[in-house]
Amino acid sequence: MRQLNRYLLFAILSFYSLQVWSQSRQKGINLNTIVEKTNTLATQQPIEKVYLHFDKPYYAVGDTIWFKSYLTSHHQLSNLSKVVYIEVLNSRDSLMKTSMIPSNNGTGNGSLVLDPLIYKQGNYRIRAYTKYMMNFDPNYFFNKNIIIGDVFNKRVKTHASFVAAPGGKATTVNGRIRYTDEEGKPLIDKRVSWELIRGTSSLSKGRGNTDKNGYLQVSLSNEQQQALKDGILNTSISLDNNRSVNTSYQLRGAFQTPDVQFFPEGGYLIADLPSEVAFKAVGGDGLGVAIKGKVVDQQDQEVASIETQHLGMGKFSLTPKADAVYTAKVTTENGATYSYQLPKVRPFGTSLAVDPSDSLNIAVKIISNDLYLQQNQNKVFSLVAQSDGVIYYAAQTPLNSASINASVPKNKFPSGIVQFTLLSPSGIPLSERLVFIQRANELKLTLSSDKKSYAAKQAVQLHLNASTDSSQSVGTFSVSVIDESKVPFNENAETTILSSLLLTSDIKGYVEQPNYYFKKVTPETRSHLDILMLTQGYRRFDYKDIIGDKIPPVSFLPEQGIDITGTLRLLNGIAVPNGKLELSIGNDKKTVETYSDEQGNFKFSNVMFTDSAQVTISARNNENYKNLKITLNGDAFPAITPGFTAPDEILNIDSTLTPYLKNSARQYRTERLLEEVVITERVAPKPRHTQYPALSGLSPIPDHLIDGARFTGCNLLINCLQTAAMGLTFMDNNFYITRDYNQGNRTPVQVFLNGMAIDVNGINTVSPAEVESVEIFLRDDLGTVNRTYQSNGVLVINTKKKPQGTRISKAELENLLPKSNIVTITPLGYQAERSFYLPKYTATSTPGIDWRTTVYWNPDVITDSQGKASFQFYNASGLGTYKAVVEGIDENGNIGRAVYRYKVE
Repeated sequence: MRQLNRYLLFAILSFYSLQVWSQSRQKGINLNTIVEKTNTLATQQPIEKVYLHFDKPYYAVGDTIWFKSYLTSHHQLSNLSKVVYIEVLNSRDSLMKTSMIPSNNGTGNGSLVLDPLIYKQGNYRIRAYTKYMMNFDPNYFFNKNIIIGDVFNKRVKTHASFVAAPGGKATTVNGRIRYTDEEGKPLIDKRVSWELIRGTSSLSKGRGNTDKNGYLQVSLSNEQQQALKDGILNTSISLDNNRSVNTSYQLRGAFQTPDVQFFPEGGYLIADLPSEVAFKAVGGDGLGVAIKGKVVDQQDQEVASIETQHLGMGKFSLTPKADAVYTAKVTTENGATYSYQLPKVRPFGTSLAVDPSDSLNIAVKIISNDLYLQQNQNKVFSLVAQSDGVIYYAAQTPLNSASINASVPKNKFPSGIVQFTLLSPSGIPLSERLVFIQRANELKLTLSSDKKSYAAKQAVQLHLNASTDSSQSVGTFSVSVIDESKVPFNENAETTILSSLLLTSDIKGYVEQPNYYFKKVTPETRSHLDILMLTQGYRRFDYKDIIGDKIPPVSFLPEQGIDITGTLRLLNGIAVPNGKLELSIGNDKKTVETYSDEQGNFKFSNVMFTDSAQVTISARNNENYKNLKITLNGDAFPAITPGFTAPDEILNIDSTLTPYLKNSARQYRTERLLEEVVITERVAPKPRHTQYPALSGLSPIPDHLIDGARFTGCNLLINCLQTAAMGLTFMDNNFYITRDYNQGNRTPVQVFLNGMAIDVNGINTVSPAEVESVEIFLRDDLGTVNRTYQSNGVLVINTKKKPQGTRISKAELENLLPKSNIVTITPLGYQAERSFYLPKYTATSTPGIDWRTTVYWNPDVITDSQGKASFQFYNASGLGTYKAVVEGIDENGNIGRAVYRYKVE
């Protein structure tokens, strides 16, 4: 807490030095109360942030994703939590994988292997958090969209476009999809079937044939426009070898009608108060769209002109009149016109007007209209400014003028978002304004090389220098070097350590092209960043709740490692105090001991094991052990926030990743799956529901089929099913059909294991590794299952068939049956460490082609006392521009990023 204490002291000093602003003896809320309660909260519930630095912006199936985690709290590497969770979710927000890495002194590193049996081409989201962060809004977790192409399983390239055409009672989306083979040749006269779905409901189906250029035209209509916006078009093209290739497309980008919102500075339009009004226009895909036009009053008189300045955002000046109604009439780039009503004008009030454009000071005004000033003359109002939960500025003033000015030095604040809040005499927030600060003495990183250009496979020596204006910096850094000619990417759209820890981790909502504001700091980018501050919300906490002591308790404490907890009871349910429990991992004969407390609770703390390791907990070294039962506590995981990175998703991955996928096809050509095989032996059929009489009334084809490979690395089947079971919702220890549950139907799904009905708790007896498949039926057309079990829907778990063996005795069978006094589980463990492969060439003429796109990855670069570090690696075979990126944080909490390019000729 060294850094935090320094900040708190500085904040209190700021308060006392600025108290002179108050000239009145009129009593307002005690400013000490605001500062002390807020900073006490910052101490008791500090804010944690996670950032992941990846080796490159996108990948292909078969690749390995390399990353380093940075965990911070109050502008310092955090030792609060020592475990970071990394999740991979697909475009439908289904959980694909959860990994756990240790965080040592605020950093950790890991990797994710994109197994071709599990991952297909598509948009994926990577989410990172700590258990402690689950106490707060999940919008502040780290989220990043990752595009994954596929050269293993995809033999058809597609390029699609969709345009919505509202008209009459129904809305129509016209689509055009082009199909080509791997060489880019059109697939002519191929049968394509398609289905439009929304959630689990089928909206329409159809089929057609591609034309002479490989195009398929589709027309999708529905009376509910939102149904099309939420819709997914699934297509399947039939090829000559009796194979089909499936692709899916989101339709939300087809809708061009912009959603325009207006954000008056300070929060409200107030009669007779001049206001800067920011606005944001986004299309159906969530990205900004350009508009221009005018604002008119109820008499259609123009009062302001408007035009977007950056990514759909802009601002204009307006002095609203009482009882006036304002409308914005705008035109998009394609000539379409729209009208939007501005927020209602409040007849009286007070507001903040803030100008951060000066390099040294922030100009702050408290402005009030005459009516409000008359009603609140000489009452004491408070102005506070906080960043990252800590107050750095606090002052009070009597309201004795229509305009009260203050100049706040920028050097009082750390880099990041500052929230100015005007509080009423009773402590109610009246007006808020966000401002972005980037200190001039931020960490400066530079990379240099021993040569200006290199040959392919030649050794490269890079040198890193880290410094601030006052000193050289000792810090921890991660370095990635990629072949940029094969991995082109828009740098403005990158997620960086600066854009994440200073910007997006503190505000709600999507930020388009976040690195634009940091790549090059100019008056224009700072002006655009200030407009962004006007259009985004900051809601980590509320002063009203803080003053009223309405702070929710912490439910999840910072994890110091892996803990396994549970209870020890007699078979009749009575708790067993001081019972001995032993834990062992795998075949290791070493055990760890613990004892249960008076309530029978036990805990193994800071257990070290890797993912997929078998952990055994035994109570057999107790008297009467045969009458004991061990019950383990489950792990809590956060709910999934849907569509968080949807605007970053790419519709046409094949064309967007063309250079990268061409290289991947060459890299993996010897590993690609064989298309033709000779059958020499008949394979036994896999178990399915049709083999069980109790399920014979169900449709031969389930609504959703989950292959057992989907549960690779899964620790507890019930947890994985909650996210993998499409169309189902897990609530109150039961599965329900989502669409019916949302409409009020609380009839649960019936679960079957190998044709036998079980309850949900029975799922915990199934090892994920033993699952062959899971079949989901959202309909029971004959009603044979639903009527028998008073259920709604069916979930069937099929396990792998085990080879038949010899008969065993009853005693041997009893030994095989699970015992209540010993439990063997496969919990989520730490990710096994893997090292990035670095070839060592003896000469640039070494035979063989090196197709690598990430030629160097090092997550453990540490600068010395002079702020310097050096590292060596070898280029790949590719010629062109190589791009080196270094990111990191020094021991004083300063963060930095640098990009360096060199030529390979």
